[in-house]
Amino acid sequence: MKNIYKVLIAFIGVLAVSCNADDVENRPVIEAANAPVLLTPKSDFSIVLSKETENETATTVVWNDAKYEGSQTVVNYTIEIAKEGTNFATPIVVSNTTERFKALTVAELNSALVNGGFIEKQENKVDIRIKSAVGASGLPQYSNIYTITATPYHVPLASSHWLVGAATPGGWTWAGDAETEFPLVVGKTDVYKVTIVLKSGEAFREFLGNNFTSDGNWDASHNYAYYSGLGYTIDSELENAGDGDSNFKYTGPTGERVLTIDNGAKTITLD
Repeated sequence: MKNIYKVLIAFIGVLAVSCNADDVENRPVIEAANAPVLLTPKSDFSIVLSKETENETATTVVWNDAKYEGSQTVVNYTIEIAKEGTNFATPIVVSNTTERFKALTVAELNSALVNGGFIEKQENKVDIRIKSAVGASGLPQYSNIYTITATPYHVPLASSHWLVGAATPGGWTWAGDAETEFPLVVGKTDVYKVTIVLKSGEAFREFLGNNFTSDGNWDASHNYAYYSGLGYTIDSELENAGDGDSNFKYTGPTGERVLTIDNGAKTITLD
């Protein structure tokens, strides 16, 4: 009886191996057939991105489907960008989808550009293409390439303050990113520093917030009187403008300066 069981177990084992081999041999093969074709945006596309319109559509990327031969399977698409002429040595992923189009918001495109090392507030030549793949990354195919022009906006730190006034490059306005970001020093919680061109004889004020509209945020601010009243040591090239708002007045020569407000040491310096 034991011998019969042994023979039966051996038979079942051989049968299982045979079935597995047949499954492998009969498994359908998927092969790449035709790469996707990028339709839009084309190389005549140009856009200046702005914080004010970050929720609007920057462009809709459209392409023809990639083709794969074999059993039906899901094809995943990736929109990739790269610096012009780099042959996508280091591609930046903009978005993923299983559709053959994708509407990109201003914020999405801007984030990809900034994270990809493109220069803020300047025109950049950007190569764009579509990558298709079966599953996560199998059998990749790449579309044709178009080179678009895009100007990304600066993404400020949430902790930043802002400088506005006739002494600053943007003047007394918030329109068109005219305000100057006044960021915290990295690793500090109470020191603000910025390199800025200041105009001699003109005034400015420090604002604590920014609503990123042309109307700006005129409410919460710190002026010369605020700091002098707290006993800060203020650089001799800054004085009270005496203009009704007690703004800072810059009395030094017009040129590039480094403004630092150290709230720990209670000093305001110009270097």
